Amino acid sequence: MEQYDILIVGSGLFGAVFAHEAAKAEKKCLVIDKRNHVGGNIYTEDVDGIRVHKYGAHIFHTSDKKIWDYVNQFAEFNHYINSPIAVYKDELYNMPFNMNTFSKMWGIRTPKEARTIIDRQIRELGIVQPKNLEEQALSLVGTDVYEKLVKGYTQKQWGRECRELPAFIIKRLPLRFTYDNNYFNDRYQGIPIGGYTPIIEKLLKDADVLLETDFFEYRKNHDVSNMKIVYTGMIDEYFDYCLGRLQYRTVSFEEERLSDTDNYQGNAVVNYTEQEVPYTRIIEHKHFEFGDQDFTIISKEYPVEWESGMEPYYPINNSENNKLYEKYAELAQKEKNVIFGGRLGKYQYYDMDKVIEAALECVKAKL
Repeated sequence: MEQYDILIVGSGLFGAVFAHEAAKAEKKCLVIDKRNHVGGNIYTEDVDGIRVHKYGAHIFHTSDKKIWDYVNQFAEFNHYINSPIAVYKDELYNMPFNMNTFSKMWGIRTPKEARTIIDRQIRELGIVQPKNLEEQALSLVGTDVYEKLVKGYTQKQWGRECRELPAFIIKRLPLRFTYDNNYFNDRYQGIPIGGYTPIIEKLLKDADVLLETDFFEYRKNHDVSNMKIVYTGMIDEYFDYCLGRLQYRTVSFEEERLSDTDNYQGNAVVNYTEQEVPYTRIIEHKHFEFGDQDFTIISKEYPVEWESGMEPYYPINNSENNKLYEKYAELAQKEKNVIFGGRLGKYQYYDMDKVIEAALECVKAKL
């Protein structure tokens, strides 16, 4: 068996960046992944020229020029701007909450009119110390925006009533009093031309990769004692759930190829904010790269509670889970030869630029 310096568990963005930087430091890396492809949740599949985001929409955005320059080594990015649409019953609204949203909702034109309505609604609610997510959201955006654009979507996303969720989940809900539909404030934004998979493949070009390989099975059959391990899976699973199970949310996708239309919804991302619609959003993939194919592919997203055997997507960072994670983090500190990283290894939601930043910092500290 070939000797490796580092075993990287997971070929997502954290693992791939780590592998690339470790190779530059002349470390021999083996990357294993239980899926049948590299890239983790940013994997894109080319379907007759349309790059399908198989695990949900991923729009790269950052204000960090160092991270932007780093990722541009591996792909050319287009000028895509994330400007989602929200559907509530038979009403259509621009996201994020901005003057286009408020004008449609209340028939007003000026920022002063919008501020007056929102301030009045907040004042009439009289919420001083929000006790849950619902009260927190109401105290930030008022009744109308909450009821139409926040409540149903959030309850579907988390699988819980807003009144049952802690207030700290929503620290802020940005209200923009300009006619600007750009969802992100970051200076740099776009989609890699050709999708994300080629980026991962370039990052992994100097590593050996084994797909459809489970870490725990691999460890049973191979001596890994002399390798540093970079683990990007669920931290509680690594420790065999010895302190209890952390909670995760996952997403079920319903993908459909529509041969009878070249443009289904006119936008890459359309959110459905009422509770009665079972999915949270529909993605039309061709619009990420301004495709002109004579067909289209859409994906409906259904958030569900994670169960064993499913792919975990993001942690449920309420106080109970965070306390349990801290106990697992203490165990992780004692694993001298193991590095825990990524969303699942750190039990933390990361945007892509933050994953890259964390991986680069980790390589610098550990190698």
